[in-house]
Amino acid sequence: MAQRVLTGIKPTGMPHIGNLLGMYRPALAMQDEAEGYFFVASYHALTTMRDPALLREQTLDVAANWLALGLDPARSVIWAQHDVPEVTELSWILACITSKGMMDKAHAFKDAVGKGREINIGLYTYPILMAADILAFDSHVVPVGKDQKQHVEMARDMAQRFNHLFGETLVVPAPKIREDVATVPGLDGQKMSKSYNNTIEIFLPPKKLRKKIMGIVTDSKGVDEAKDPDTCNVFGLYKLFATADQQADLAARYRAGGLGYGHAKQALFEVIDSQLEAPRERYNHLKANPDEVRTILADGAARARVTARDTLDRVRSAAGL
Repeated sequence: MAQRVLTGIKPTGMPHIGNLLGMYRPALAMQDEAEGYFFVASYHALTTMRDPALLREQTLDVAANWLALGLDPARSVIWAQHDVPEVTELSWILACITSKGMMDKAHAFKDAVGKGREINIGLYTYPILMAADILAFDSHVVPVGKDQKQHVEMARDMAQRFNHLFGETLVVPAPKIREDVATVPGLDGQKMSKSYNNTIEIFLPPKKLRKKIMGIVTDSKGVDEAKDPDTCNVFGLYKLFATADQQADLAARYRAGGLGYGHAKQALFEVIDSQLEAPRERYNHLKANPDEVRTILADGAARARVTARDTLDRVRSAAGL
């Protein structure tokens, strides 16, 4: 079997720079060396989403993001999660061999409890559905941010548990984490996350992108004072986009004094904007032509169901169904 890479993202707001660096780019870079399976996690969004029209809109929007950033539907498969119902059947089967103790240890569940959020069963069993997403497509590699590593490890545990009980049936996946961008700093210096409202969205128009970047929190040092690039949120983002020479040049200007944070933010804006200009044009085209996106998703769902059906047939047979 050719190596297969799978990843997905929830349609709960425009993806941000953290998603671009931690997930999109590593996943898309693997299209040349593996079979790419990419999905919009619409079922997962239902743990919090209560607006049907918005869910439909954002499902198309996330697909447009994938396509604009370089996903090639001729080489890879992209679909909306709800169009492949085999995943939910597999999720139930996995739930029947998964302990409550494992679910109690899930970071997302523990974090929600700690913050006093409402806990629904979908949130609690989220890792099981995520495992089904991964295992239904015989995924070998799952590119994720460092904070999602636990979910892939849980999928591994479930696959191994099923194989132990019923014989070798499921492929055991492995996470792929880019350590240099595992944690991307947000506007306030914390990990960039929608939960913290500190994100820089990928396809903002240039003026809005610049305004966001200008809002990055820094210390109060004046223009003439020397600054430490290694402790600066602006430089922390800059080095994730800039070349080695660009990084060295800006770091030297930090340490020499005479560089205001506004200058550093402008340099960050320019390097990000230059890399997103062409994808942004493609994204705007797809947003203006949603039927093009729908056609690609429908074709992808048909292809994805063939793979998921094969996996589910093996699972059902192994389990005695």
